Amino acid sequence: MKKNFKYIYGPVESWRMGKSLGIDPLSDSVKICNLNCLYCQLGKTSILTQEQKEYVPSEEIINEIREFFHDVQLIDSSITRDIDYLTFSGRGEPTLASNLGEMIRGIRKIRDEKIAVITNSTTLHLADTQSDLLLADLVVAKLDACDELSFSQIDKAMVGISFESALRGIKNFKKNYQGKLAIQIMFVEENRKYALRIADIVREINADEIQINTPVRPSAAHPIDRNGMLAIKELFNGMPTLSFYDSSCKETVPYNIKDTIKRHGNYKSTLSVS
Repeated sequence: MKKNFKYIYGPVESWRMGKSLGIDPLSDSVKICNLNCLYCQLGKTSILTQEQKEYVPSEEIINEIREFFHDVQLIDSSITRDIDYLTFSGRGEPTLASNLGEMIRGIRKIRDEKIAVITNSTTLHLADTQSDLLLADLVVAKLDACDELSFSQIDKAMVGISFESALRGIKNFKKNYQGKLAIQIMFVEENRKYALRIADIVREINADEIQINTPVRPSAAHPIDRNGMLAIKELFNGMPTLSFYDSSCKETVPYNIKDTIKRHGNYKSTLSVS
């Protein structure tokens, strides 16, 4: 009999990260975030908040990781084999979990896989968030805009959250981080015209990897086609840039299909992203 997990999902094949097991440190049912990005595959934010608190007890996450690798391996060892990353993402902004660092440290004690965090960058200016993310092997930080106007158009942040603080946080974090920092830019028609300005800003960050993406899974925004993304990629010339259309994914069957689709969209498609 299959065991039900509340906060982990997948694994899925990511065009950026290989085989990834998702971890949602916030919720098993609703989207909790401080942004309402127009392209989000999860739709509008259910709980729009800036509050950093313990949404899910650390021990629940750690126990689910432990049980996943034990119980699922007994059912089908191919599901647990060769996982590249344990990835904090899910239905919202993972750095809103004030116990994120505690979760990472707890997982380190029981697993050897690399740990990644995908963040919208809005809390990176905070010392506690930086301390938590310093524990991860990979941080994927989002940057879809070039100024306050484009930030409000694309990411639709809560009052009190600014583009400048997010950018400052990314730059300060990069100075101290020993892991791999990737910048992800989601391009849609609304920010396509800002691509050159975004590229100039990203160049200053000097990240280890630049991930150029477009929303291929169902959302309120339309994806940019291959030729359009190729033109955008040329603006990032000289940087270590990955483009969604340049990549391909193997098909991986997740342990719980329903929970994976709830947080990750169409995992079967070669257009799948993590």
